[in-house]
Amino acid sequence: MRITRLHHVAIAVSDMGPLDAILGDAFGLPAPHREHRAASSLDIAVYPIGESAVELLRPQGPGSSVPAFIAEKGEGLFHICLEVEDIDAAMAELRAKGLRFRTEAPMQGHAGTRVAFLDPATTGGVLFELLQQAHAG
Repeated sequence: MRITRLHHVAIAVSDMGPLDAILGDAFGLPAPHREHRAASSLDIAVYPIGESAVELLRPQGPGSSVPAFIAEKGEGLFHICLEVEDIDAAMAELRAKGLRFRTEAPMQGHAGTRVAFLDPATTGGVLFELLQQAHAG
């Protein structure tokens, strides 16, 4: 398995306003890419930082684990996303090492990416996301 970079860190929020002000106004980051993910009822704002990003996740209803996370733990770091060259091979390797995933196969992510989330019960309580970029062509 080859991890190519830290793709992003995701922060669960109830209101994007305060972090928008910190990331945009105080830190001077460029305007974020914003989208609404209907399937997971999430509003997302992605602030690029070099080759990585900070992703804000605001739940707009049930459909993801973000509302339960905020209810249980409060707002804060939700997951760490690592980009891999081959997500299928990475999942097989990590399973062979005793780690579990939340789903059997990768899911469709934004912009043609493929993603998979590890079960935090097998990663010291940290939610890790693996992401494989869409192949050109």
